[in-house]
Amino acid sequence: MFGESAAAGRKWRAPWPLELGSTLAPHARGPYDPAFQVRDGFVWRASFTPDGPGTLRLRMHRDADGDADGGVVDAAAWGPGAGWLLDGVPALLGADDHPEEFVPLHDVLRDQVRRRPGFRIGRTRRVFEALVPAVMEQKVLGQEAWRAWGHLVRRFGRPAPGAPWLRVPPPPAVWARIPSWEWHKAGLEAVRARTIIGAARVAQRLEDDPAVERLTSLPGIGVWTAAEVRQRAVGDPDAVSVGDYNLPGLVGWALAGTKVDDAGMLELLEPYAGHRYRVTRLLERSGAGPPRRGPRLPVRDYRSF
Repeated sequence: MFGESAAAGRKWRAPWPLELGSTLAPHARGPYDPAFQVRDGFVWRASFTPDGPGTLRLRMHRDADGDADGGVVDAAAWGPGAGWLLDGVPALLGADDHPEEFVPLHDVLRDQVRRRPGFRIGRTRRVFEALVPAVMEQKVLGQEAWRAWGHLVRRFGRPAPGAPWLRVPPPPAVWARIPSWEWHKAGLEAVRARTIIGAARVAQRLEDDPAVERLTSLPGIGVWTAAEVRQRAVGDPDAVSVGDYNLPGLVGWALAGTKVDDAGMLELLEPYAGHRYRVTRLLERSGAGPPRRGPRLPVRDYRSF
């Protein structure tokens, strides 16, 4: 059905109600991400693992009685990285997360916890693969960054094992060799290109030690980018994206009824220390943000500069 037989597979029962879609959503870079797609009821993800390229396919099954607590994840994987990806399924789906330690103090958060008991924060264990699109998303609209990510992954990635419609993101050595004109074609200016190339040259150090201090020691990587990386690669429930264009307004409006700046956001989130990223994710899903006013920002195209 999918062009080749799965190299390996496993079934894993989560010991909690699991929302597969919302748990995995942060790892998709736009609706046309060439490395992450939802297709025919399956979630597909391609990755360049420590063992080489691999493709992971996930689907949620339920027991015959339909009990949400009885959900079983059916996982299959292809390629040299298949075993590594299958071993990481529990971590990817939040097995290392501890939402039971989170105590919501606001009604909007209590409501979200009640309505979404299956929301978890998972981790991919791939730091550099989270870093590249995060750098692309620095200070631009998501559509701009997703366009660049899609162009470069399609151009320099390889077809995903078992899923030729997907592309495996290139390994760090390939990112480091991308010529300047290809970055320009993707719509990325020199500053972000240099940041990615510099990170590619020390990628293994980042995989070994993804601490905030290590990440922010690299030129072009600040606290916002470090938080975005740690949220996805490490599953850090406290990694709040300070410097985000929309986040302070969302947090301020939802928790205090008014827009705030970064300092005000951090003050409101202080009672939730240890779970500040969890709070922002729950608020994003609640739809409790401020009303939109004024025109939307235009999508820029650096290729014309």
